Amino acid sequence: MDPSSSTPTRATTHQVQLLAGAPRLNGAALDAGGLSAAWTEGSAQAVLSGLAGDFALVVDGPDGERLAAVDRFAIRSLCWRVVGGRLCVATRADELAALPPRAALDHQAIFDYLYFHVIPSPRTAFEGVNRLPPGHFVRFKDGHAVTSPYWTPHFEEPGDPVFETLGARFRDAMAQAVGELVDRNHPACFLSGGTDSSTIAGMVAQVTGGAPATYSIGFDAEGYDEMEYARIAAKRFGCRHHEYYVTPADLLDGIPRVAAHYDQPFGNSSAVPAYFCARRAREDGVTTLLAGDGGDELFGGNARYAKQSLFELYGRLPAPLRRGLLEPLLLQSPAGRLPLFRKGASYVEQARVPIPDRFEQYNLLQRVGIDTILHPDFLAQVRTQEPAEHQRAVWAALPAASTLNRMLAFDWRYTLADNDLPKVTGSAAIAGLEVAFPFLHRAVLELSLALPSHYKLKGQQLRWFFKQSLRGWLPEEIITKKKHGFGLPFGVWALRDPALARFAQDSLDSLSERRIVQPGFTRRLMSDLLPAHPGYYGELVWILMMLEQWMQRQVRS
Repeated sequence: MDPSSSTPTRATTHQVQLLAGAPRLNGAALDAGGLSAAWTEGSAQAVLSGLAGDFALVVDGPDGERLAAVDRFAIRSLCWRVVGGRLCVATRADELAALPPRAALDHQAIFDYLYFHVIPSPRTAFEGVNRLPPGHFVRFKDGHAVTSPYWTPHFEEPGDPVFETLGARFRDAMAQAVGELVDRNHPACFLSGGTDSSTIAGMVAQVTGGAPATYSIGFDAEGYDEMEYARIAAKRFGCRHHEYYVTPADLLDGIPRVAAHYDQPFGNSSAVPAYFCARRAREDGVTTLLAGDGGDELFGGNARYAKQSLFELYGRLPAPLRRGLLEPLLLQSPAGRLPLFRKGASYVEQARVPIPDRFEQYNLLQRVGIDTILHPDFLAQVRTQEPAEHQRAVWAALPAASTLNRMLAFDWRYTLADNDLPKVTGSAAIAGLEVAFPFLHRAVLELSLALPSHYKLKGQQLRWFFKQSLRGWLPEEIITKKKHGFGLPFGVWALRDPALARFAQDSLDSLSERRIVQPGFTRRLMSDLLPAHPGYYGELVWILMMLEQWMQRQVRS
């Protein structure tokens, strides 16, 4: 959308512009006219709380008030900026930054990118340009803009759940979600071979009664290719399966293309293979792909949930035992450094750190060293503690619930809204495709909110309820496999392919000239650190390289 066209006009009633998405109210699809009618009949809070589906919209009220909102997961992006006493909105931050006076690059946002590998909302890469967090709206009136949530999750903990009833409800909800979102003319979906994408593929086949097209990406690198599981799922559900093996040459073509598409630096390396997957589907005439994102975050499928549950046990020990015996023995005496006690000392050290700070103990930027990587001139312009403060504020605002459910809601913000959803929607948009997410459908979300915590994580069993509900329907090999996805062997390839290595080195050299990273570190990163640990340091090379590629194409010197 052209942001200049979003200048409000004084209206006699509520006028709604639907910038993106397909909202539904009480099960019915709404266009801009239907949204305007709904707004006339109810308050903004009531209407927004009742909306389902994905959307980015702006409302002009009769008294000069202007409001903009995004859906509960921010599947659709919406940015805002106050210019000349008016609220301007757009789906892209760079469009608003280009309005006169042109917005400067936000150095704090660049630091946040290096820390998170994305820029979490509400900040964007540009000063004064904001992105709405999921489930939020901004209201502009009398020269002031105020951002507020219109929806926060409410988790239930049923005391006597009936598995069979909930299992049937889950399967029905998935079928409803897929039935509403699938393009019946060209039913198609991503298929990594994981639990979520395999479930979507099976549901598409079940709902349509046909043979949906499935699209998978493979890598010719040991430990990265899981095409065999995608083939198992495709065979089980009678899908028309399509495979594409990404090469280093594809990366040289795809990296600049993907970096230039995003309205701010974006460091999720899976975006490039996802783009090639979507491009293959588009070449086959597909217009909408279904994706499996959200299953882990709604049903407890990430390994960190099980890991954090072990750390939580420590806090339940009697304080005299923790402070009087374990901590002095393991953390304050030489015994903690002995091989026999070393793991125990590490456990206690991590368990003592409160959530959400504990989540970031393995943060790549911090582990390698902020002062080691970043140039002093750049560090002088940022607050290195800001990412931690951001996460603490988000954690504190979460509703009262079990620790597991709060972690899920935390991930809806950082993992889904800021990272995985932009990855999939952005990479598909480059190929000219739309993406829909059945796991984020309202019926599936409400089922997740009503599940007891121990159904999501049973001891150390991840997504117990999900797997038990689909056992016998999903192939057993997929239910028992470890999570993988479209992981990219960039570090391995950067060592093997001279052209890719030169591309990465040139990008890092250019970034160091901007005095963001230290020149000595980028040379050591490529010559010493990457060869020693290509998987680990390859991620660091990637996020630095993607930052430079974005800046070359989006930022004026």
